[in-house]
Amino acid sequence: MPAVACRNGKPYILYGTQGGEGQPQTQTALLTRVVDYGMDPQTAVHEPRWVWGRTWGEETQELRLEGRINKEVQRRLKLAGHAVKPVEDFAGAMGHAHAILIDDSGFRIGGTDPRCDGAAIGW
Repeated sequence: MPAVACRNGKPYILYGTQGGEGQPQTQTALLTRVVDYGMDPQTAVHEPRWVWGRTWGEETQELRLEGRINKEVQRRLKLAGHAVKPVEDFAGAMGHAHAILIDDSGFRIGGTDPRCDGAAIGW
């Protein structure tokens, strides 16, 4: 599902992912990484991800964490009572996200997910 975040009334970030109920989780992570942490789209998409709950129709209360997420973070989440399930790095269950940032001059910077086939190609 695609999303647009605007800045000063103009499109700033175009982003989206497939991934069922994981879509809003991934989209929130992408937006936060770009806006709050200053990441470029490729870095934001490439970072480790997580997904809580149902994916692809499979009911679960698990918190799936990619293996690249710090082990101490995983340990603390378990201690807090989460049903943590580590998954492989760049897991397809995390969805396939892509993003485009448009700066004030109209220059576009893209990011494509290593979890799937794709490319960021300018025009």
